Amino acid sequence: MASITSEIASSSLSTWEYDVFLSFRGEDTRNNFTDHLYAALDQKGIKTFRDNERLERGKPISTELLNAIEKSKFAIIVLSRNYASSSWCLDELVKMVECKEKTRLTVLPVFYGVDPSDVRKQTGSFAEAFAKHEDLIKNEEKLRSWRAALSQVANLSGWDARNKQESTIIKEIVREILGDLNSSYSYVHKDLVGIKSRVKEMEDLCLGMGLNDVRFIGIWGMGGVGKTTLARVLYDKIHSHFDGSNFLANVREKSGNGGLVALQKQLLSDVLFESNINILDAQQGINVIMNRLCCKRVLVILDDVDQLEQLEALVGKRSWFGQGSVIIMTTRDQHLLLRHEVTEKEIYKARLLNDDEALKLFSLKAFKQDYPSEGYELPSQKVIYYAQGLPLALEILGSFLVRRNLDAWESLLGRLQECPESKILDVLQISFDGLRRTEKKIFLDIACFFKGMTKDRVANILRTPHSRPDVDIDVLMEKSLITISNGTLWMHDLLQELGKEIVRCESPDEPGGRSRLWLKEDILHVLIDNAGTEKVEGIFLNSSPNKEDNVKVNFEAFSKMRNLRLLNIDNVHLPQGLSFLSSELRLMNWLGYPLKFMPTNFHPNKLVELIMPHSHIKQLWEGVWVVQS
Repeated sequence: MASITSEIASSSLSTWEYDVFLSFRGEDTRNNFTDHLYAALDQKGIKTFRDNERLERGKPISTELLNAIEKSKFAIIVLSRNYASSSWCLDELVKMVECKEKTRLTVLPVFYGVDPSDVRKQTGSFAEAFAKHEDLIKNEEKLRSWRAALSQVANLSGWDARNKQESTIIKEIVREILGDLNSSYSYVHKDLVGIKSRVKEMEDLCLGMGLNDVRFIGIWGMGGVGKTTLARVLYDKIHSHFDGSNFLANVREKSGNGGLVALQKQLLSDVLFESNINILDAQQGINVIMNRLCCKRVLVILDDVDQLEQLEALVGKRSWFGQGSVIIMTTRDQHLLLRHEVTEKEIYKARLLNDDEALKLFSLKAFKQDYPSEGYELPSQKVIYYAQGLPLALEILGSFLVRRNLDAWESLLGRLQECPESKILDVLQISFDGLRRTEKKIFLDIACFFKGMTKDRVANILRTPHSRPDVDIDVLMEKSLITISNGTLWMHDLLQELGKEIVRCESPDEPGGRSRLWLKEDILHVLIDNAGTEKVEGIFLNSSPNKEDNVKVNFEAFSKMRNLRLLNIDNVHLPQGLSFLSSELRLMNWLGYPLKFMPTNFHPNKLVELIMPHSHIKQLWEGVWVVQS
C-alpha cells in the first residue's frame, strides 16, 4: 500500500508488558464490576494484568505483582468498601504511587461505593480497616506510607461510581485508555511525512458534526497518494470514540468471487466482537448489518472501493447505523462516492506532498535522515521533480537508492526517462484498467498529445456523431486520472508516463505498430521507412526536425495508416509527393506543408481542425465537403 507520509513520531517502541494493571479487593468486586471491566478491556484488545489468586493473609506481596505494576502503562484502582482492609492491596497502592513518579505510570481511581473523602481522610470503612491494621502491624512507617498513598490517589481525577450506571463508567474508562494508548502507540506511524495536518483536516470533517448525525466521508485521490495511510492513521486515532469499529482493507481486491459475504462477516465480527456470525449471502448480510448496527455508534472504514455494489452491501444507507456513526470510504473514483449520496462537502481530496515534505520523505527512505547526505543534494532534487509529490514514487525510489553510489543514482535517473519504475506504474494502472474502452482511448490521447490543451478544444476535436467525449473526460477527472485547471487538461507526470508506457507496450520493437507516436526518432523512422500500419491513430511531432535530419518522407508514408485521426507535424519534405491521407483525420496541423495540393483521395468530412501555416498549398480539395458534427 502506498503511504502518505508524515512527521516522525517521537515515541519509541514501548517496553510496557501490560497496558493496564487492575487493582481491586476481590471479595468486593471480583465477580461484578471488576469482572465486567476486565472483559470490556480485553474485548478492545487492551492487555490487562488481573491477579485473581490472592495469597494467604500475612504473606508478602509477590515479586510478580510488583514487576507487573512496573511494566504497565496504566493502573486502574477499584477503591471499594473493603479495599483498605487488604494489606496486599495497600502494598500495591504504594508501589503504584512510586511508579507514578518514576516510570510515568498513569493511575486512574474508581470510587466504587465509597466517598472519595473517606479514602482521602481514611474515614468510614477506611478508618475501620486502619484500626485493625494498627492492632496487627507495629510498623508505623508502613502505615504512614499506606495512608499517604490513599490520600494521594484520592486526589487524582477518576470516576465516582455511586451515582452512575456501571456500564457507562466502564465505557468511559475503556475510551480513556484507548485514546491514550492510540496516542502512545504512534510509533506505528513512524516515518510518515505530512500526515499531521491531513489527519487534523479529516478529524474536523469526521467529528465536527452533531451527535445525531451519521456521516458518510470519502477520501478521494489518485493511486499512490496515500489515501489508505491517511485512513489508517485516522482510524487508530479516533476509533476509541465509538462503541465499535472496523477497518476493511483492500475491498476492491477482496470483493470478487463471493468476497462481499466475507467482508460483511468481518465488519460485523469486528464491531460486535462476535466470532461466529453466520451469513449465507450478501442480502442476508445486509439485513444483519441493518438490524445489529442501527443502534450502535460505530466507525467503519472501507479501503479501496471501486464498485457501487461494495458500498451497497456494506454501508448501504446512513439509517443502518446508530447516531454519531462515521463511515469512511477511500477510492480513486469521486463519482462512485456521489452515487452513494456522499455530498461534495463530505469528500476529502487527498493531496500530493509539497516539495519540502517530498524531500523529507525521500531522505528518510534513501538516507535514514530528514535531509540528503552531502553530495547527493542535486540528484535528490531530480528525484523529487520526477516524483511530483507522489508518496508511492518517493518511497519506492528512496528505498531502491539506499547506500548506492552517485553512479548508480545517475544510472537510475537516466533509466527512468526511458522506462518508468514498474512498481509505481503497476499501482497507477489499476485506475486505467477500470476504464471503459472510450475512456481508455481518451486517456491515452491526453497522455500522449493533449496535456495542456483546453478541455473544450479537445472535446471538440474528439467528438463524433456517436460519441460525446465531455462525459469521458469528466470520468477521467472523477477517477483522479486528470485534473482540469482554468479549463485546461492536466495530469500527473507519472500518469502521463503510464499512458505512454501502455502505448509503447502495444509494439515494443516496432513504433509503426503503436497507436500513438510522439518521439521524433520513432516518427521519422515510420515516415521515412514507410513503417506505419493501420494501428497508428495519432502522430504528434513535438520538435521540428533539424536540417541534418534530412527528412524526406516516403511517397507512400501514410498509405498504410488508414485509421490516422490526429496529425501534427512540420517541416518535412515530400520530394515524390504524397499518395494518401486518412479520411479519419480530425486534427491536421502541418506547418510548412510542401505541396500545392492534397492527395486526391483525401476526404475531409471528419476534419475538425485544419492548421497549415507557411504551407505551399494552393487548393485543399475539389468541391464542397460537409464536416460531420
